[in-house]
Amino acid sequence: MPRYSYGGQALIEGVMMRGRDAIAVALRSPDGTIIVADERLDTGFHKNAISRAPFIRGLVILYETLFVGTRWLIRSASVQAEEEGVELGKGSVAIMLGVTAVIGVGLFFLLPLGVASVAAGTSDNPFLQHIIEGLVRVVLFIGYLAVLSRTPDVSRTFQYHGAEHMSIHTLEAGLPLRIENVRKFPTAHPRCGTEFLVVVVLLSIVAFSLIGRLSPVMMIGSRILLIPVIAAVGYELLRLGARFRSNPVVRVVMWPGMLVQMITTKQPTDAMIEVAIVALEEALKADGEPVPADGLDLARFPMPEPGALAAKVREDEAAAADTAAADAAAADAAADAPVAPAADTADTAEPPVA
Repeated sequence: MPRYSYGGQALIEGVMMRGRDAIAVALRSPDGTIIVADERLDTGFHKNAISRAPFIRGLVILYETLFVGTRWLIRSASVQAEEEGVELGKGSVAIMLGVTAVIGVGLFFLLPLGVASVAAGTSDNPFLQHIIEGLVRVVLFIGYLAVLSRTPDVSRTFQYHGAEHMSIHTLEAGLPLRIENVRKFPTAHPRCGTEFLVVVVLLSIVAFSLIGRLSPVMMIGSRILLIPVIAAVGYELLRLGARFRSNPVVRVVMWPGMLVQMITTKQPTDAMIEVAIVALEEALKADGEPVPADGLDLARFPMPEPGALAAKVREDEAAAADTAAADAAAADAAADAPVAPAADTADTAEPPVA
């Protein structure tokens, strides 16, 4: 049983595991190999003990999810794109991060507020608008996940999400990190980020209902300003729920989050489990923790620098084009070469033997 509660995130054809002092990433490269990288979390603000204090740690996790997690999600996508010779620059990544944050706030906080304001109209019931807003937010959230899960790429990502959870279950059970052991556990996990989002959505319904009716500008401002507060409280509730999961009341309260994981996690393939195992082992190594014995001895290679794969693809394509051009030139030269006339052997041929 590890001394730290490990968590993770599914990536494009890979998994990111968060440890105590670092994150580790394992991706299935387009050529079939597993490539790995890690990033320290014990520098800067993370090094400060305040970052692990109750309620503050929830904000740190929110930051890591929105920025660090999204950055590695985009990096994992670029690894797959580089096989086609496409390279995502830093400017593109920054734009994607900004657009992701804006869409998240607009879709799940401001849009429900607008719909509820119109639906409630001039009603004298102060809680009607907040009830409608909460219901709209829940419907949007579930619908968004359900639609995404139908796309092939996201469906594969949800399989990696399941592999991440199953491997963490295996570690927490004290079993060797092997495929047959990982297969014993469910794809859902009580500390899942999906469950965290469900808690945040439910908390927002309660928090916004206590504010009462304000001017439109104040209503929008309150939604944005309360996001970190709700996230901080939600994270503590999630940790508390995971600690007392055997309590029947806690299980009922956390039940919606487990249901939503039926959408966001799927049974992985063995190859996906291998990637999750490597990511978890690399996270343990980065934290200086022992890797469980008798695990899979899987080959892994350092992740190339951004753009390296795309550059290699372009070099290979250029070399292939040069070779093809040389072959074509040689063929043309052979076709244009003069052909010597054939010798006339009619008069010199020996007479047939009788």
